[in-house]
Amino acid sequence: MLRNREIHIYLVSLISLIAVAALIAGVFISVEALVLVVTLSIALLLVTYRFTAWRYQQIDQLSSYLQEISNGNYQLDVRDNREGELSLLKSQIYKVTKMLSEQGTYLEEDKQKLTDAISDISHQLKTPLTSMTVMADLLSDPRLSDEKRQEFTHNIQIQLERMEWLVSSLLKLSKIDAGTIQFKKETVSVHALIQAVTKPMLVPMDIKMQRLQVTGDHDVTFEGDLKWTTEALINILKNSVEHTPEQGELFIEYGENPLYTEILIRDTGSGIAKQDLPYVFQRFYKGTNANDDSVGIGLAMAHSIITSQQGELTVRSKVGVGTAFHIRFYKAIV
Repeated sequence: MLRNREIHIYLVSLISLIAVAALIAGVFISVEALVLVVTLSIALLLVTYRFTAWRYQQIDQLSSYLQEISNGNYQLDVRDNREGELSLLKSQIYKVTKMLSEQGTYLEEDKQKLTDAISDISHQLKTPLTSMTVMADLLSDPRLSDEKRQEFTHNIQIQLERMEWLVSSLLKLSKIDAGTIQFKKETVSVHALIQAVTKPMLVPMDIKMQRLQVTGDHDVTFEGDLKWTTEALINILKNSVEHTPEQGELFIEYGENPLYTEILIRDTGSGIAKQDLPYVFQRFYKGTNANDDSVGIGLAMAHSIITSQQGELTVRSKVGVGTAFHIRFYKAIV
């Protein structure tokens, strides 16, 4: 404490004032007044010193606390129940510490998610790359028949399309996770939405001779982003088409009430195993009944898009009976 320049200035100033007061008392009043001034001055010096030493001790404790924080120890609690500026400062430092601790936890979680995502992406890309490398080597054989050459070329094209879809989907997911996508808040006609969703799926459904029934009033709407919601529902309907056998049935039902607009997409497909249901919206998760070429990213992207618009996506399923996806967009309460 005594090493601080401000303390030196304070003590010099205080002692100078005491000396002046003692001189005046001794010269102009009496010796008794001089003794009284000196006694009171010494007492004042001692009290001031003790109080200042206590304040610096508190500041030193705060300094040690901050040093612990800089070393990564966020478990210390510096708060007290006293009144005063120091107590307020301690409370503010504690709040900042808790915030830093939470941010550190989030950063670690994000780091782990990034590591897992990179690992999953590498795994997903490795399979088609290996397949294309093998087929490219086979194509270089001059003795290869034209029929086989066309077959391998077609297979390479399929793998390239799969990789393009995977990379595109991952970019979209990363943008959603980073919060860089601004979802529009516009009045969306659910009838128009369903038309946009079913159009690209008509050919796959026709190939499998599946029947689609759509039920709902044309005036049903919700507040959201038509383009991104279409993307989400296409992924859901695509999942239903892939897991519904030939001549199976698909149903899309929609409606609204004062609380929310609901869209139901259900099928008569193979269903999802009970143990897989809690994980169907996790990216890269492949359930028991997943197709061999499934990546496990479509439903994850649909979930991210819907929940980013303050919506809700849930699933119910029974093996051998079918699966139902419930989408709800809640109305703003004024």
